[in-house]
Amino acid sequence: MRLPERQVAALQAASATDAQPIPALAAAAGIDEAAARTAVFELEDDGLLEVDSETEETVSLTDEAREYLEAGLPEVRLYRAAVAAGADEAPVQMGQVIGASGLEGPQVDIALSNFARKGYGEIDSGEVSADPDADPDSDPEVAALERIAAGEPVDDDALLDRLDERGLIEREERTVRSVLLTDAGVDALMAGVEAAETADRLTPEMLTSGEWADVEFTDYNVEADAAEAGAGKVHVLRQASERVKDVLVGMGFQEMDGPHADADFWINDALFMPQDHPARTHWDRFALDVDPIEELPEELLQAVENAHRNGVGSDGDGYHSPWSEDFAREVALRGHTTSLSMRYLSGAAEGDLEPPQRYFSVEKAYRNDTIDATHLLEFFQIEGWVMAEELSVRDLMGTFEEFYRQFGITDVQFKPHYNPYTEPSFELFGRHPETGELIEIGNSGIFREEVLSPLGVECDVMAWGLALERLAMLYTGAEDIRDLHGTLADLEFLRNAEVIY
Repeated sequence: MRLPERQVAALQAASATDAQPIPALAAAAGIDEAAARTAVFELEDDGLLEVDSETEETVSLTDEAREYLEAGLPEVRLYRAAVAAGADEAPVQMGQVIGASGLEGPQVDIALSNFARKGYGEIDSGEVSADPDADPDSDPEVAALERIAAGEPVDDDALLDRLDERGLIEREERTVRSVLLTDAGVDALMAGVEAAETADRLTPEMLTSGEWADVEFTDYNVEADAAEAGAGKVHVLRQASERVKDVLVGMGFQEMDGPHADADFWINDALFMPQDHPARTHWDRFALDVDPIEELPEELLQAVENAHRNGVGSDGDGYHSPWSEDFAREVALRGHTTSLSMRYLSGAAEGDLEPPQRYFSVEKAYRNDTIDATHLLEFFQIEGWVMAEELSVRDLMGTFEEFYRQFGITDVQFKPHYNPYTEPSFELFGRHPETGELIEIGNSGIFREEVLSPLGVECDVMAWGLALERLAMLYTGAEDIRDLHGTLADLEFLRNAEVIY
């Protein structure tokens, strides 16, 4: 029997008793894996080899899990700090225990959410009680992480699911194909196989020399697996961003831009956000260790400070809370792109604006949130505002309905809400096409007089901040914002996701 060289090599390397994965067969045959794969499927079609396919799951640790293996799980660190503080005998103030544990930022929330779940103790009215009988040394999640790190299997699916939900492991499925000689393959080898010179294409040189008459051409198996070639593609969020811009420009809006790192004055103070507001602490804000911003409009700075201290108008009362010009000049990553709106409405960006005006931006914002299915540390915000006389909530709701209709989303729901800078205010919700869950997709309202008066704006301004990623979740069906971008992005999903036009 005459066969192509790669088929002869694969056939001779195969065994009738011990199944071999294709990579091992390729190594034994001395050919590359792609050639071995092609030869195997060709020989399978001829009945000389049998190919068995199995799905295999591999589990690996994330960087966060490796960090915890060195430092300890947050809830374990919280428990040990609580015991050291005497919480196994009497309740201890939560702030004292957290400080002693060394936990910071999102790890605090992680520790608190898992502390009671694991039976380490209770948290009630700001006090921590530790169970003296708890044994963190036998924590099953720690044991599972250690086994995975050592390359050992973990057979508890529920435990793996929990680690997956916490973002501590990555699970990947792959298809493993194993090869066996068939009886026909054994007979062929016993009868003798000979390597034939083969070609996979007809060339002009073969036609000219006449060589084509003596060459054996390779058969093509159109059903055989082939290597997947992933072509370049514009990221789904970039597509969504461009589509949003097209829609808003078509609705008569102009685009804004401005700095990602800005003075707290533009990010919060000009928005009538009190300086002692919880969202302005280090828990939610990314402060930068740089020199403060000196170039702020002095008259506007004084007007905003007066609004905070005394309010605006005869009924205004202000906040009667601490005010610091030094804090206003400090630099942070913007927690929302409304800082751009303040720059434009005040005239600092493009000079004084006369109504009517419509402006928008699709830019990144940064918040020290706990990462989950709908939150990341950085995200794209669709900022927008309309300046005109006699605006109402009906105008705002109608704008949203028209905007989301362009993406095939017609079931937009509204809920009254409180913001320090808008009144009335409401949140927007859309229904997820896969889960049926209502997802918050934005926040909006009519700017208060305390915001507009210091800026010198004498007419109504309705404004909003919408989440680009959550809009993308609604029309692509993504159930987790981390599938769209970040280190855990689902590349297969991104290759196939489409933006609705």
